[in-house]
Parts: sequence; C-alpha cells; structure tokens
Amino acid sequence: MCCTLLSFLYQPTDIPIPEKTKLTFKNKVPQNLKWKKSFKNLKDIRGPATAANILTEGQYGIMATTGGYLKHGHLEMIRLTFGRRVDSNKVFARWRVNAPHKPVTKKGQGQRMGGGKGNVDHYVTAVKAGRLIIEVWGKAELQEVMPVLTEIRKKLPFRSKIVSVDSLKEEEEVEKYLVENNANPWTFEKIARENYLGVSKYLGPYDYKWFGRYR
Repeated sequence: MCCTLLSFLYQPTDIPIPEKTKLTFKNKVPQNLKWKKSFKNLKDIRGPATAANILTEGQYGIMATTGGYLKHGHLEMIRLTFGRRVDSNKVFARWRVNAPHKPVTKKGQGQRMGGGKGNVDHYVTAVKAGRLIIEVWGKAELQEVMPVLTEIRKKLPFRSKIVSVDSLKEEEEVEKYLVENNANPWTFEKIARENYLGVSKYLGPYDYKWFGRYR
C-alpha cells in the first residue's frame, strides 16, 4: 500500500476575503412583521429566475433547475454541512436566496373539513429554475469543493446542478449555437403557434409563454 498527495495545479491568490466567511443564519420566522395568510401563488416557482441567476463574486455554486420551496431546515442543512466540511479560512460562501418569508398554513390533525383556512404552520422561500442557492469562492478548485456541493445538492427538495463561471458560459454558447444552427423546422414554438394537429387544446398559457422549456 502507498499513500500519495493530491496537488492541484491552480491555486488562486488574489481572492477577496469577506467580512463573514461562513454562511449566515437565516431566521425561521420573519421578524418585526405580521404576515397574513396567502394563496399558494404557484407563479412564485414557475418559469425562469430573473434574479440571482449569475455568479457575481463566487467561482462555483448550486443552481436550481426546477422550481420549488426551501424550508428553514433545508437552509440549516446547507449552512451546517458547508461549515463542517469546508475550511472557512480558505473557502467562502454566501447566500443567493432570501430567508423564509412565504407563509404555509396547515390544519391540525383530526379536524373536520371546513371552518376556514388553517393557521400558519411554517414559512418557505420560493425558488425558480435557474436561481442560485449559494455561491462559493476561495483558494480551492472545483474538485476540492465538489464532494460537499454534491452532498448538499442531493438533499435539496428540487432538482439542481453544480455550476461554475466556465460552465455557465459554455452552456450559453451551446444554447446559442443550437438555436443558430438548428436544421429541424419542427420546433415546439412553430407547432404550438400554428396549432398543428390541433395541439392547442392540450397546451396551456405557460406553454405559449416558454414553449416547453419551463413548467
């Protein structure tokens, strides 16, 4: 048996060190505000994210590929897992999602139907596809932080992927290339707009808005 030392070729040195190197604690309940009961509003998790969809400071991150809700327990899982598995003197992270603020109601066990909407049970954070959950940077390569990011990604309540600055740029270039060099005229948009075979009766308003890319 032999033991070898894995050495990484690239070790960045010009990394800005933030004031808080670890992920901050997120409140379980909104503070100093009285939140009213609200509707489900599924539009909060439909479609592409228009905010926090690019890496601003970090080199790597976890990005949602479908919509969903984050509970306080998920945020604590991310914070504790990252804090225990990563050296905070070398690798830093910051949130790209807000604290739980959307109320979710629930009726007590054994209650009869009716009687109005239940009381607020907990709060969640709505996440759309393409939104970053956390971004990571520091004196480390993607191979070094990949295990902890993979562990976090598998525990999230929606589909997600690990991204980097290079991978996001490559995905954008590939998508642009496919659009410009597409040889197949039968696209989702063409079929939906021209109502081939009467498909309009099976499509909804969001199918005409995003043409199958998002739900």
